[in-house]
Amino acid sequence: MPSSTSEAVRIAVLADSDTRWKWGALTARRIAPNLPPDSIELSGFLLRGRATPTARQLAEVGVSADDLREVTGNEFLRAIRDESYDVVVLALVGGAVQAVLHGIAALDLPRRPVVVTGYVGVVYEKLADGLLLRHGADLVLANSRHDADRFRAVYEGVGADASSVTEAALPFLGGAPYEAAAGRDTVVFAAQPSVPESRADRTYLLRRLVEHARLHPERDVLLKLRSKPGEHTTHLEELPYQKLADKLPGGLPPNFSLVYGHMGEVLDRTDLLVTVSSTAALESLHRRIPTAVLSDLGVRETLGNHHFLGSGLLTSWDRLDGGHRPTPDPEWLSRQGVAADGGYDTAFDAARKRVAELLERLELPPIEPYYTPATAPGYLPGILARHHLAPDGTPLAGAAPTTEISGVRRVLRDAVRNAARGAYRHGVQRVAPIIRRMGEL
Repeated sequence: MPSSTSEAVRIAVLADSDTRWKWGALTARRIAPNLPPDSIELSGFLLRGRATPTARQLAEVGVSADDLREVTGNEFLRAIRDESYDVVVLALVGGAVQAVLHGIAALDLPRRPVVVTGYVGVVYEKLADGLLLRHGADLVLANSRHDADRFRAVYEGVGADASSVTEAALPFLGGAPYEAAAGRDTVVFAAQPSVPESRADRTYLLRRLVEHARLHPERDVLLKLRSKPGEHTTHLEELPYQKLADKLPGGLPPNFSLVYGHMGEVLDRTDLLVTVSSTAALESLHRRIPTAVLSDLGVRETLGNHHFLGSGLLTSWDRLDGGHRPTPDPEWLSRQGVAADGGYDTAFDAARKRVAELLERLELPPIEPYYTPATAPGYLPGILARHHLAPDGTPLAGAAPTTEISGVRRVLRDAVRNAARGAYRHGVQRVAPIIRRMGEL
């Protein structure tokens, strides 16, 4: 089962943000064959880009690897060629997944790794686009029965092989079941970087959260933030709540706090989780914590809260202010992979079995994505070019192998990259909104 050069199963995880690193690393451990922990080697690769996680973000995620390095796409492909991995988990946006699939196929390895991919949370937009860009992996993990049905329908709808779709669950569900405790209640609003987008909508949500704190001084009201200003996560955050809070008239009440940290630790003290459409709602429901999905800004595809239709969770701040606590629909929970009834223990059995079967094979079939230069000649070459690959998956001219560099040069290189990232983030969070406002005058 393991590679010929090692007695351990060697797994490589390539991720492009903090949340995808969390999903990818935890997924890798859950789908690994049933072997002793010391028989699994986990190597982490962070794809260099706008959302490459900072050291603080990685520490907050709290998921470790045997080694962790930052790479370009072509550097990762060279590592796959040279380092004999058994399993590769691609925790990336769809276009990057497609590029790596074509890149691995072009390596023409004597023994290629098993390739696994999926989604970090609720899939509420670009379903067909994202899925077809992931086609070609050996396993496309679905986080629920609901998603597995949708994924197969998309693949079958275009005549593509749907056998890669494998039902699993979100790998980071867990924690002790909720028990109401005596004392002060804690209400937590799980913020999202890009939902909603506009200043008016984000200010509205912040204002209502602060008003809830003022209406209920007997409660602790927390705004759970994903990142600090200047940091990027899976999605861009042009208007951080921290900055909006600084400008809120009347200031903040003493029972209102901004918090960071691991979501699981925040949920340990949560009595009501409120969100627009964050995956945190599924973590909360898994632990049977009272959970509310806001309808204040409408139930719209752009917000993602349409995913919760039929859940029984949609409600408004007016009702929450009055003491309402939504009751989730059991059938909806079952189809969403929340598994609050204990079924989560077996959620990854099918994926683990499939990976083990593929590792036992003497030869794996070639990687055959749905998109090829023949099926998508006007789409695929552009995707591959963005990742410095030619239409046949080989590196473009100029994407030369890197060589070892001295410690001083490495420090200088990293300083330049960090400065460039900072300039980009400043442009996204400060300059771009100003330009848009000027355009609206």
